[in-house]
This record gives sequence, structure tokens and C-alpha cells, in this order.
Amino acid sequence: MNKLLPLIAIASLTLTGCVVSVGHGDSGNDSESWQQVQQQNQQKLASLKLGMSIDQVQALMGTPSFNEAFESQGKAVQVLFYRTQHQHSDGKTTKDECTPLIFTADTLTGWGDKPYSQL
Repeated sequence: MNKLLPLIAIASLTLTGCVVSVGHGDSGNDSESWQQVQQQNQQKLASLKLGMSIDQVQALMGTPSFNEAFESQGKAVQVLFYRTQHQHSDGKTTKDECTPLIFTADTLTGWGDKPYSQL
């Protein structure tokens, strides 16, 4: 039994090290991660131009936080939401923390609260 004790101690230290390493990577960067995404999205918004295709915008902006699609006056409308402003410290991204990008027939026709409210 005395010979097993050092082996158990070494094994538990090794396992503890793994758990700490994995846990730190996930929880330690949560706030930093959303802050980085938010800042990057704000910077990328400055590069948008009316008339860009939805494919061009997604290549620039990446995957949106939310996506809506519907038909209005016989035209396909799609709204992509990208996180750009912190509102709630609840660990979840909500639409009020995002900037909406409006596409009509796959073409960027506006972004921000004003064009979104006019839909």
C-alpha cells in the first residue's frame, strides 16, 4: 500500500492539472471573447457599403448572431444581426446588443436601428 501512495498522488496531480487547464481555457476568456467579437464587428461595419451582396458581407463579417428572413412586397428580405454593443451581463447575446444588417433580394440596403424599424 505504501508503494501505491506516491503513484496515486502523482496521478491525482496530473489529472488536477488537466482539469485546471481545460477549465481556464473555457471560462477564463468568456468576457474577453464577446468583447473581442464586439470590437471586431464594430470595425468591420465601417467597411460595409450599400449594394454589397449578402455573400460579400458574410465573407467580411462572418457568422451572424441572429438571422431573420421574410418576404415583403414580393421581395425576399433577410436581416443578419451582429453583436456590436454590450447591454446585459447575463452571458447571452440578445438582439438589442446587435446591429441589424438588412438585405433585399440578397443586396445590402441598410444597417442599424432606423432601417430595421422601417421594415
